[in-house]
Amino acid sequence: MFEFFGDIGGFIMTPLYYVTSFVLLAFHRLFGGIFGPASGAAWVLSIIGLTLVIRAALIPLFVKQIKSSRNMQLIQPKVRELQKKYGHDRERLAQETMKLYKETGTNPFASCLPILLQMPIFLALFRLIDQAAKNPEDERGFMTFDLNTQFGDATFLGAKISDTFIGTDMLSVRLLAAVLVILMTVTTFLTQRQLMSKNMPPDALSGPYAQQQKMLLYVLPLVFAVGGIAFPIGVLFYWTTSNLWTMGQQFYVIRNNPAPGTPAEDAKKERDARKAARKGIAPVVEEEPEPENQTPPPPPRQQPKKQSRSQRKKKGQHPQGPAAEGPGPQEPDSPEPGASDPTDKN
Repeated sequence: MFEFFGDIGGFIMTPLYYVTSFVLLAFHRLFGGIFGPASGAAWVLSIIGLTLVIRAALIPLFVKQIKSSRNMQLIQPKVRELQKKYGHDRERLAQETMKLYKETGTNPFASCLPILLQMPIFLALFRLIDQAAKNPEDERGFMTFDLNTQFGDATFLGAKISDTFIGTDMLSVRLLAAVLVILMTVTTFLTQRQLMSKNMPPDALSGPYAQQQKMLLYVLPLVFAVGGIAFPIGVLFYWTTSNLWTMGQQFYVIRNNPAPGTPAEDAKKERDARKAARKGIAPVVEEEPEPENQTPPPPPRQQPKKQSRSQRKKKGQHPQGPAAEGPGPQEPDSPEPGASDPTDKN
């Protein structure tokens, strides 16, 4: 049974030994010509070069990780609504949550992809260094006996690349290993904290996703700190360099393409406004769109003009008053006093 699993492991790891040793030896040929092929500086720089090549190859996955993490942040209010609605039915809640992930193109496990894909390379490098020190006759990948001997005996700052913190009593080795373990732990913590403090909206700082991020913030550095004391110096250089790459890459993405509604977005708007002010460009003010189907406001009421007393009095007289009327039927004139009436017959 153990042989069966060993054969499967060898089948998977053998191609990785060739890939890892090819890249490592390509850089060693470059730096070996500068510092000497057996020098520790040449092998350390070769490990750093290997790390940079691997991380550059993982950039597409890192972009996918950033997009997925951003979607996870933005859909947290909807996730909480589903939890309130289907909290009593775990099966229905899981179905609706997975449906939401599919509709928004979100992969909750994308944040782990770069780490998971680095682990085989990490193990391959670990085995190359370990076997180079313990069994140089075991030629893996493109590593020959002479290269294994140089690799295993290479010394950098008073410590062999193959030494570990718990595998030696030398103070110089433990001091270098401790510094690298601390750097590895601190860079892991700062990378995760940078993501949570600058590129997460307030709504995403509560709920299960936020709890998961907070757990990773403290658990991952602790895991690396505990495991780091058993890693060879060369592997510690690999992992610390990888963490520095991740932190710088994440800083660039957060600074130039922050998630909506985050402190990083506010900081970017302030930088853009200052940049526009230095160039003398008026900042663009985004106008809020007017709501549709809105009835127009009533016209303003006009106040009557102020009039004089004579104008008001004249306006109060009816235009068809007695003075304006025409002559009506007239009554016969009464006789004047002293005049004789023609009808009067004496």
